[in-house]
Amino acid sequence: MNRNESLHHQQQEHRAITRRHLFGRTATGIGSLALASLLHRDGLASPSAINPLAAKPTHFPAKAKRIIYLFMAGGPSQLELFDYKPKLAELSGKAPTAEMLQGKRFAFLKGNETLLGPTRSFGTYGQCGATLSDLIPHHRKIVDDICQIKTMQTDVFNHGPAKIFMNTGSAQTGRPSMGSWLSYGIGSESDSLPGFVVLQSGPRGPRNGAQLWSSGFLPSTYQGVPFRKGASPILNLQTPDGIGGMDGQRAFVDAAGDLNRLHHHHVGDPEIETRIAAYEMAYRMQTSAPELMSIQDETQETLDLYGVEVGKPSYAANCLLARRLIERDVRFVQLYHTNWDHHGGGGENIQTDLPKRTEEIDRATTALILDLKRLGLLEDTLVIWGGEFGRTPMGEVRQSVGRDHHIDAFTVWMAGAGVKPGFIYGETDELGFAPTENPVHVHDLHATILHLMGIDHERLTYRFMGRDFRLTDVHGNVVHDILS
Repeated sequence: MNRNESLHHQQQEHRAITRRHLFGRTATGIGSLALASLLHRDGLASPSAINPLAAKPTHFPAKAKRIIYLFMAGGPSQLELFDYKPKLAELSGKAPTAEMLQGKRFAFLKGNETLLGPTRSFGTYGQCGATLSDLIPHHRKIVDDICQIKTMQTDVFNHGPAKIFMNTGSAQTGRPSMGSWLSYGIGSESDSLPGFVVLQSGPRGPRNGAQLWSSGFLPSTYQGVPFRKGASPILNLQTPDGIGGMDGQRAFVDAAGDLNRLHHHHVGDPEIETRIAAYEMAYRMQTSAPELMSIQDETQETLDLYGVEVGKPSYAANCLLARRLIERDVRFVQLYHTNWDHHGGGGENIQTDLPKRTEEIDRATTALILDLKRLGLLEDTLVIWGGEFGRTPMGEVRQSVGRDHHIDAFTVWMAGAGVKPGFIYGETDELGFAPTENPVHVHDLHATILHLMGIDHERLTYRFMGRDFRLTDVHGNVVHDILS
């Protein structure tokens, strides 16, 4: 029988199914669904059997319950923000030695550029004695709450692949993002909002866009849900005319869910579970999302702390929204803010453009840490700040002064659950080229983040294309020295 004949035979067979045959074939499915529902009601079945996003047990007790990841897309210059190098200032304008450049990879430098000293003034702040530039004055209030990792290293020196690498552990597209791995591994404690939410601000979206919060080869129910700017963050959330209000919507979702469950029992496609979960989540979000987005219950003191202008989308508004999301048990909230590219071309430079970026984020970032601390949420919330790479000690002169991409040493900071506050980890050489002690690779950062969430990074795996994959691939070591 050829393929066309086989399809025709199946169609004829389906048309011939009677009501008795239907219930005969699906009785087992209906029974198992009813049993699963009863077991779930009585607490005898795994919640994930009903809802793939339900909270799951961790490998060991977690220090952090949730994450806010402040991703500065474009590569902030650590040499203008955190890592002050007096020797670099002394040698500014001189050519680097061949030994300095040996084995180094850059995106645009041609080898004839000179060293560029810090372009900002620095001071020492807090009991920890950390150096901060005048670009981030508000950070002085939280310098004893954050853990600075000054020796971050990555493998990729172009923006798109480097962003993917920092978010997925691979420079290739198609791998699950960190938020998706967490949603898959331990689910979410929220039943009315997505477990993984993405917020964006700045002049444009980050390069590679949705690939950065994709679920990759994991079921799509675990992908990040981007919220749009404005009063309607999620498309198509309102009930269409003619449905009969929320009662009619509930009836529709129940009917569609029953049919999808019967189909899932027959074919076993995990994407059907995604569809069921999406319908249920969308229904619950019809009431939870408007309440979430309304900030009328926030005091004027809080709005002023963040620098939020009501009705105006901004990084500050997203920081406040991030706090509101984790208050409602969202597991992973990721904020992308662009554009931190400082080559010296057009408006992308460290003299005029970098101060604009820091002014946009300094106050609100500080407010987020102070607010979480005030509310007692910082104890079990992990906050991460950083980009995909750093900036070179050499200048890159185009229309104005800038710096090229640098993958061998840059700064990321963390704060909150399980992380040593007021701690500086790692040291770079006198010019900021490379670590002199305690290098931390992206895979190490991922392993440490998962560890704080109660996950053994070597055990969180998913079988795809004949082998087990994980966020850290075959690499990664937990950086125990920064853990409290």
